[in-house]
Amino acid sequence: MMNGDPRLYALLEKLSISFQYIAHPPAPTIPVAKKYWEGHDAKHCKNLFFRNHKGNKHFLVILDCDQNMDIHSIEKQLHQGKLSFASEQRLHTYLGLTPGSVTPFGLINDTDKHVHVFIDETLRHEKRLSFHPCINTASLLISTDNFISFLDYCGNTYEWINLY
Repeated sequence: MMNGDPRLYALLEKLSISFQYIAHPPAPTIPVAKKYWEGHDAKHCKNLFFRNHKGNKHFLVILDCDQNMDIHSIEKQLHQGKLSFASEQRLHTYLGLTPGSVTPFGLINDTDKHVHVFIDETLRHEKRLSFHPCINTASLLISTDNFISFLDYCGNTYEWINLY
């Protein structure tokens, strides 16, 4: 049995999205996860979940795991006003996830299509991307084209943006 949300695997199968599955011990941070990603030909992603100042908008920001971005730089790039990291409760409410397991695959839980996704433009040109399957004890490597197909199916708004 694979770690992660069974509904995610069912959806990927329904969409004919193939992936490479890597089981590993809990990897709540990029430095920990990098130990388990060695030797795999995918660009591993950092996923950050933000809320705006009013708390009525939420954003998932996906960037290269090797890029260090501070929140003020992200605020300037996204043009959404003052941002802060969303609380554990908001993460659970909107994406059905827990801290350390943030992933765009959590969009399967956003039935209201509330969360807007920003994806760093540099990732568009990668052959494969890597994300947790809604839990941090595994990683899924999928083609960037299949990732876009997944996003299109979920129906959340998203845009490519130059974060650097």
